[in-house]
Amino acid sequence: MAGLPISLTNVRKRFGTRTILDGVSLEIPAGEAVVIVGPSGGGKSTLLRCLNGLALVDEGSIQVGEHSLAGGRKLAAAKISAVRQLFGMVFQDFQLFPHLTVLENVIEAPMHVRAQPRELAILKAREILKRVGMADHEFKYPSQISGGQKQRVAIARALAMEPRGLLCDEITSALDPKLKAEVISVLRDLKSDRLTLIAVTHELGFARRVADRVIGLFHGRVLEDGPPADVLERPRSSDMREFLEQAFL
Repeated sequence: MAGLPISLTNVRKRFGTRTILDGVSLEIPAGEAVVIVGPSGGGKSTLLRCLNGLALVDEGSIQVGEHSLAGGRKLAAAKISAVRQLFGMVFQDFQLFPHLTVLENVIEAPMHVRAQPRELAILKAREILKRVGMADHEFKYPSQISGGQKQRVAIARALAMEPRGLLCDEITSALDPKLKAEVISVLRDLKSDRLTLIAVTHELGFARRVADRVIGLFHGRVLEDGPPADVLERPRSSDMREFLEQAFL
């Protein structure tokens, strides 16, 4: 399935008196892998939530494929639902169902959201689990596998819905270096599918290895936007330079 073009125009998001996103404008072509870096509280996770309608923007607009997310609280639930079906989302804390096996976790949404027959859902799930290196663990429960394996199952679960875009929120931050490498390897392999990938991370190694393009988000504003080598080695803004210096302390 083709990737998902995304456009953000002057997006602002507030929580009470705090402005979290302050006039963000971005163009993300279909199939591009974009990694968003920056300090905690800079708006990275909020931006992901706005992209799939978990948070509604106060000003500006977001275009996801043929769908427009504009209008704030007046936005129709049907439109939000349509956008969410275009994205898979993977979280830092995995969010697997503990009472279901690996295979059951992956087939749950295709069966109950898309009404996919169980036999077909299992067939597709096994193909995806093989791709992410989890084919030998389909009958295990989340408590019986490692953090890196849980994250790979979470990615498989997202892919089972055949999304056109994948949103990843700090998915390697709770993992040790070996497990991080396993998850990054899966994401790099997925780039060949030309899904639109948008990932938030504090991990500069993740950005270097996965991104076609790196965005530096500070104080709710885009201060850096370019190839990984440019942003991470030759940053233009003082905020990005300070962030990089602290990352290596």
